[in-house]
Amino acid sequence: QGQLVESGGGLVQPGGSLRLSCAASGFTLVNYAICWFRQPPGKGREGVSCITSTDGKTTYADSVKGRFTISSDNAKNTVYLQMNGLEPEDTAVYYCATTGLRDVGATPIHLGQGTQVTVSS
Repeated sequence: QGQLVESGGGLVQPGGSLRLSCAASGFTLVNYAICWFRQPPGKGREGVSCITSTDGKTTYADSVKGRFTISSDNAKNTVYLQMNGLEPEDTAVYYCATTGLRDVGATPIHLGQGTQVTVSS
């Protein structure tokens, strides 16, 4: 059975950076679209960014364009989310998931356990 494991979250000051990792086991990420989602405290889950590793194409939510970068390392079976210029509004639990489409509005199929990102001074 496949599993996704996120890591790299933490506490960071506004304007700071973090890099999240999403490591897959039991299946090959290159065969899927992979998206990052987040759920802010007291709010619903929202799509952040997606990638298809076969062609390297990416999509981003408007709220993170120009600040976040999604990438993949197929040899490591891992997808990354580089987050720069973090704002308090980015505070959330971040999840990675396989999806059927490279679309931040897509429904997650396999979802990881999440990693907490807190942006605060």
